[in-house]
Amino acid sequence: MSRTAPAEDRASILLVDDMEDNLVALEAVLASLDEPLVRAGSGEEALAALGRQQFAVILLDVRMPGMDGFETATAVKRLDHAKDIPIIFLNGSDTDGGYAFRGYATGAADFLTKPFDPWVLRAKVRVFLELHRGKRQLERLLAREQEQLGRIGDRLAAIEKELAQGDPNDLAVLGHQLRRIEDTLGELRRERGQ
Repeated sequence: MSRTAPAEDRASILLVDDMEDNLVALEAVLASLDEPLVRAGSGEEALAALGRQQFAVILLDVRMPGMDGFETATAVKRLDHAKDIPIIFLNGSDTDGGYAFRGYATGAADFLTKPFDPWVLRAKVRVFLELHRGKRQLERLLAREQEQLGRIGDRLAAIEKELAQGDPNDLAVLGHQLRRIEDTLGELRRERGQ
């Protein structure tokens, strides 16, 4: 059985770090998740990547030249299409203890200190991937439900129009229209699995 998720369930992971070795290490740790990994060497590159595609989670280094991780996270949270993407900050062990507080204040979902345990990082990313897939599945179900309700609304409007044009005393026509309404509601129930 293939472990690869169907195309609509694939969830890209954005890796943001200015150090090539750190990006290579992150790719090695996350490769077993079998999801697309996208690299960004700076905050600016990360924002450009967010403009090109959707991501399930962002792993973001705190200390980078130019736009640091906190500034990058703040910019991400200002983007309507990206503001809900969870961010896991990655920080060196030699930094200020207030960085974790600052990270959470900028909207981080989690904060890990380097060197991090690969199993822990992979487990945390896996949770965010599953949450992303669940959200996408709910979005697809809601879209399908809206489409079904639209079709039923159109049918009911057509029935209402026919009733308005017909003789209100004609019981055969009314009976036929009521059966059409019952059929339409029955179809909705079947589509919902009730």
